Amino acid sequence: MKKLFWLMLSAIIVLTACADNSNTEDSAEEDELQGIKVNFTLPEQAKTGEAVTLTATVTTTSGEKVTDAEEMMFEYWNIEDEENTVMVESTNNEDGTYTAEVTFSEPGDYESYAHTTANGIHSMPKKAISITGEALNSEQESEDHEEMTEEETSHEHQHSSGFEINVAPLNDVTANEDKEITVQLLSDGTAYEGARVRYEIVISSEKHEWIDAEEVSSGEYKGTFAFPEAGTYDMTVHVNDEDGLHEHTETEVEVSE
Repeated sequence: MKKLFWLMLSAIIVLTACADNSNTEDSAEEDELQGIKVNFTLPEQAKTGEAVTLTATVTTTSGEKVTDAEEMMFEYWNIEDEENTVMVESTNNEDGTYTAEVTFSEPGDYESYAHTTANGIHSMPKKAISITGEALNSEQESEDHEEMTEEETSHEHQHSSGFEINVAPLNDVTANEDKEITVQLLSDGTAYEGARVRYEIVISSEKHEWIDAEEVSSGEYKGTFAFPEAGTYDMTVHVNDEDGLHEHTETEVEVSE
């Protein structure tokens, strides 16, 4: 009887240990798969010349505050001029919120992205704002430009200086096979060196893949990606550097089986 008792007790201990170990593994997997939520807020309306605060609150899917996002930038544009976008670096308030202040000099309807990368996941919620009032005069615009961040000013300068992002044609792209993506950068017809080039590929509304490209020759950048399945993919080429440059261009990629 004693022998049987000790055998049964040993079995119970082993089963309990296995259950605890299984729970630990499940918990670790849940932590590893932790996603992010980005609550992007801004006023629905504002007036020209009025300071507008853009706010992104970043949390995990379990509600924990994310205070160390890898990237948090706001991008905005007039819907009548979608090619001329402005990028603004945010301020990390170290409480899960990221903010930036912008001032609109022209009335109109604007849209904005909150580009957020945290825990290896990218999210870019979009919001709209309507700006009313009269366009600022030259003196007011000059004062407004002085208040703009260095990144905003650099961005507008690059648009007017003939900056080009040329994506090599992507033909015969097959699912699950590495495809080389080549981009050439030019500024006023001259190769643009030393930039940081990344490809943002939309896999789904919740998942965006980011690929870092390498400068293989003067102004020529290459990266490789294997598209997971056949279909049409949206791809954005992002370009920035230490001098505040931030440009991008969008393209579609057709992938066959």
